[in-house]
Amino acid sequence: MARWSARHPWRAITGWFLFVLLCLGAGIAAGSNSATTEDFWVGEAGHAESMATEAGLQRRPTEHVLIRSRSGPLDTARAGEAARDLTARMTALPEVAEVAPPVRAKDGSALRVTVVLNGPELEGKENVVPLLERTARVAEAHPDLIVEETGSPAISKGVNDQRDDDLALSERLSLPVTLVILLAVFGSAVMAGVPLLLALSSIAAAMGLSMLASHVLPDPGVGTNMILLMGLAVGVDYTLFYLKREREERERAGGRLGPEALVELASATAGRAVLVSGLAVIVCTSTLYLATDVIFSSLATGTVLVVAAAVLSSLTVLPALLVKLGHRAERRAARKAARRTRRGTPARVRGERSGNGRLFEALLRPARRRPALTLCVSVLVMLAVAAPALGMKLIDPGKDTFSRSIPAMRVYDRLTAAFPELLVTHEVVTRNAPGRAPEVRKALDELGRRAQADPLFARGTAPVVRTSADGRTSVLALSVPHPAPSDEAIASLGRLRDRYIPATVGTLTGTDTAVSGDVARGQDYVHHERGQLPLVLGLLLLLTFATTAVAFRSTVIGLLGVGLNLLSAAAALGALVLVFQGTWAEGLLGFDSLGAIASRVPLFLFVLLFGLSMDYQVFVVSRIKEALDHGATAREAVLDGIARSAKVVTSAALVMVTIFAAFVFLHLTEMKQMGFCLAVAVLLDAVVIRLMILPSALLLLGERAWRPLRPGRRAPAPAPDPVTAAVPAAPPVV
Repeated sequence: MARWSARHPWRAITGWFLFVLLCLGAGIAAGSNSATTEDFWVGEAGHAESMATEAGLQRRPTEHVLIRSRSGPLDTARAGEAARDLTARMTALPEVAEVAPPVRAKDGSALRVTVVLNGPELEGKENVVPLLERTARVAEAHPDLIVEETGSPAISKGVNDQRDDDLALSERLSLPVTLVILLAVFGSAVMAGVPLLLALSSIAAAMGLSMLASHVLPDPGVGTNMILLMGLAVGVDYTLFYLKREREERERAGGRLGPEALVELASATAGRAVLVSGLAVIVCTSTLYLATDVIFSSLATGTVLVVAAAVLSSLTVLPALLVKLGHRAERRAARKAARRTRRGTPARVRGERSGNGRLFEALLRPARRRPALTLCVSVLVMLAVAAPALGMKLIDPGKDTFSRSIPAMRVYDRLTAAFPELLVTHEVVTRNAPGRAPEVRKALDELGRRAQADPLFARGTAPVVRTSADGRTSVLALSVPHPAPSDEAIASLGRLRDRYIPATVGTLTGTDTAVSGDVARGQDYVHHERGQLPLVLGLLLLLTFATTAVAFRSTVIGLLGVGLNLLSAAAALGALVLVFQGTWAEGLLGFDSLGAIASRVPLFLFVLLFGLSMDYQVFVVSRIKEALDHGATAREAVLDGIARSAKVVTSAALVMVTIFAAFVFLHLTEMKQMGFCLAVAVLLDAVVIRLMILPSALLLLGERAWRPLRPGRRAPAPAPDPVTAAVPAAPPVV
């Protein structure tokens, strides 16, 4: 691929950008298929919602308008006039299904008007804009009152708007810093721009392809975030490794090879490592599909597509660009030489640059001199960092955990303070045989009375029962005056499922009963993830071992890779728990602790961290294998491979850390946790794992690590000179 691209650069460049435009055009033409409420159904809560939906009793998107006095007690007459004005305006909207009569708070401080929207629950955030506008007009018409709106649709819209602003901020933060790092690595604005250009074009191609993929796997709205995050990270990394190798070959050749030959040499080594690394990331990330969750599937699809696009760009358009830039550099060098000849100035001879600098030499020195001690100390440090992960608590973050910088969330706090019964609602859904509606209704009434007598449930609020037209399905709504993530709300769900339902509707034969609601959704989702965790992690470990063992033809290297990846991921999760599960870092990182970790974060990060760790594993071990293939001893190969890859791996890690760390500045706690954990993991992996633990372990293992790769000892052969050596037509597979 590289050879063809190098010999037909304009065709390769034109073909790549036509491919990007084709992907974007096809995606835009097909549009994006958004996930529906049904795609999120999990466990008992999902079963309850399925029964309710079949009977036409499903949840509807609901807004609440809160009317309060600006000062002093609430004027009931004026508040009633504002409520009537609001009702008239809302009823006229096609997005509104019904407007409930006003409800007065128990303390008389506020009036609430509930508005039910048309359409499915997830479409509420798209239809809520006209309602917010009408509420604003009512507020203007009644300046002596505070009229404000909140509800799941308004909160969802606020979260989406905030997420979009946050992503734009992260791009503004990460792109300049990435460019500065690349300028420091290459010392050339043109060469620094190449990785960014290819990363951004890979992101564009993946976005178009993700729109097409959404018609097979619906998009819940998170795939784009992952494409941006991973596209910039791996796109820059892959290009960086390739560019550095091409520069290294150019310096070795000393001007005696043309750009085409240099690109072929780089593709036979770094290009092949990019391919293996990309495949490893794709294989690791694909295990997320086993979680059978629409969000994980979307994250996996976005990652797979953007990594595949980044690999493809590195193997096609990048060699073509390098050839064109190489010819440009040759012309500039020829012009400079001609000017020196006319002036009689002798040409300066530039020797091959070597070494990694004092910092890298200092980091590598412990492993080189005392590998056993370095290995023990480094592993103990990583295990100490990982220890807090043993106390990890998981929570499904609901609207109670969203940032209070969203206006609808501040209104939500005021609404639930005046009407605490709106904090949580459990919905008991029953489906029975025809003709049994009276006894089911009697059992539900008894269930409601028992719940009313329980201090965990709201008192003074009559349980509401809705029954379908055919009388087969009923929904009982029970209010709980505690936030969804609280222990009290979770305990109330447990009592409902384990005590009250078995004693009432559970005694009726032929009746199917299930509980849904915000708390039930969250608890069932966490339980579902825990159930899928062994399958995902088991296959992840197996595939990681198989990929590494096959790539380097060594079972020892495969086992070592799995062990190091586990250590790196565990340490990152330990740091995550240490920072985000407590409260000591709230002011430092700008978040409100949930007292737990968002339930999706650990599984997703574990899988992704394995993939990213494979990146560095492949690039570092590939350099060691090169030295082995050229006849070096195991010790010489390890020291040479680590030394040659240390600087570029660390530079690539800095790029990734910059991109991931930008997510720590976002408002959404879940995104903060992901960004922090990824940044810490990449930093630990690049510095501690690859510069200390890996070389120490390989030095201690010696030839045993490579025995399956090198079954017999052979006399060392000199490394081929790139000037005289022919590039093999089919180099050995890494």
